[in-house]
Amino acid sequence: MNITWTPIQKQRLQELNASEAQREMCFESPQARDRAFQEQEHLLVLDGKQRLLELRDIKKRPSICLLEQQLVEALTKQGFVQVVTPTIISKASLAKMSVSEDHPLFAQVFWLDAKRCLRPMLAPNLYTLWKDLLRLWEKPIRIFEVGTCYRKESKGSLHLNEFTMLNLTELGLPEDQRHQRLEELASLVMDTVGIADYQLELTSSVVYGDTLDVVKGIELGSSAMGPHVLDDQWGIIDPWVGIGFGLERLLMMKEESQNVQSMGRSLTYLDGVRLNI
Repeated sequence: MNITWTPIQKQRLQELNASEAQREMCFESPQARDRAFQEQEHLLVLDGKQRLLELRDIKKRPSICLLEQQLVEALTKQGFVQVVTPTIISKASLAKMSVSEDHPLFAQVFWLDAKRCLRPMLAPNLYTLWKDLLRLWEKPIRIFEVGTCYRKESKGSLHLNEFTMLNLTELGLPEDQRHQRLEELASLVMDTVGIADYQLELTSSVVYGDTLDVVKGIELGSSAMGPHVLDDQWGIIDPWVGIGFGLERLLMMKEESQNVQSMGRSLTYLDGVRLNI
């Protein structure tokens, strides 16, 4: 017989971050399956408890915080300046990104009132800073932000309503160097995180049109470049590149986790470990 886990067992194994091999096990009988489930659950619970002890006694900080620190240090060493901008943005700033009421992303926005929302992306604020920094700094202007974004994403192992974005941008570089620069920035981030064997794939974004994505099984990052049709809304005329990564997905890939829900802000998980163990 080719018996697999029950839906409840499969859900529990995913919650405990079982490996793909553990989740794909097959059995000759329901009795053998249930015995194996008890064994696997026990091992995963022990591993989770050990990880929580390491957090308490050694690490002191969750992995996503340590990852953010690594990225900030790597980027600032390469001449990028970190910025911190508001989480609440205006409906008008989203409209400048082409996200109006008929846009697919509009329905995913968390609205606070008729004119304000929780930011679904970092780009509007970075565009705003660019316009002022062009008066104050010499080009190229290299800035980045690590911040929380919010979208009404579908529930699942790859999506979060509240997630952490890294967005790094460079404004005022030679136009013929944009593709090379995007590859360099992708390499900088992925090398810092410790993820190898990724691919750069051309795809299409609901905001930026054609983009270059960083992919390893799943999308880890997405890039864009200008001059772009959106630039006129912000008074930007210089060539630029930008690339954004979801930190929870990066951490999920780095730690070979099966569930992005365990990587982010949560009261159910702590540092990737399910707390009902």
